[in-house]
Amino acid sequence: MERAAAMKPPIQMCDALSRNLPKLPQKLEIIVSHCLAHARRRFVEVTPNFPQACQHVLEALGEVYHHDALAEQRGLSPEERLLFHQQHSGPVMDKLHTWLRAQLEEKKVEPNSGLGGAITYLLKYWERLTLFLRHAGAPVDNNVCERALKKAILHRKNSLFYKTENGAHVGDVFMSLIHSAELCGANPFDYLTELQRHADELKENPSQWMPWNYRSTLQRAVAAINSG
Repeated sequence: MERAAAMKPPIQMCDALSRNLPKLPQKLEIIVSHCLAHARRRFVEVTPNFPQACQHVLEALGEVYHHDALAEQRGLSPEERLLFHQQHSGPVMDKLHTWLRAQLEEKKVEPNSGLGGAITYLLKYWERLTLFLRHAGAPVDNNVCERALKKAILHRKNSLFYKTENGAHVGDVFMSLIHSAELCGANPFDYLTELQRHADELKENPSQWMPWNYRSTLQRAVAAINSG
């Protein structure tokens, strides 16, 4: 694997399972972040047995998710989003961290209980679970990828089978393009249509015809025609 020297290390979002951490060449650096939704889910699962304590944690995490949604709605850049989370989510998470430690240190919670296990998990992986407070662009959770995996499964069920391996490859490529376009807010039909209309330009410079930048490429092409 090669990566341009000028690019920052990529952020890998996953849960805490050790098998999710790949063995990479020494020259390739990554920043590991853990999914906050997985930590949250542990408290959701034990809420019936520990309603008050779990409600306290879930409300705190709910504030973080609210702040993240606001950042997305306002179209904040990664750097602006980082500052926004530091200002609004940082104090919430600091208070939560203090509360979590007190539950175990003051023996308010049995460590081997369901609640104790959820608290231990959150504290053990705190740094990676709160990477969004320190690194621009770090996601809060991995839900967007997990939703994408469900679409792949739905595609597999609907397809039933492919006649050839090449047909399966083509189908998967189109699935990836369609869902990438949806994620970027582009109309998949319009995107695929433009790829066919500009097949020659696409061959010459494919990086300018990705779902996230093809509209800018079209605008530049129209502007060039109008100015000429």
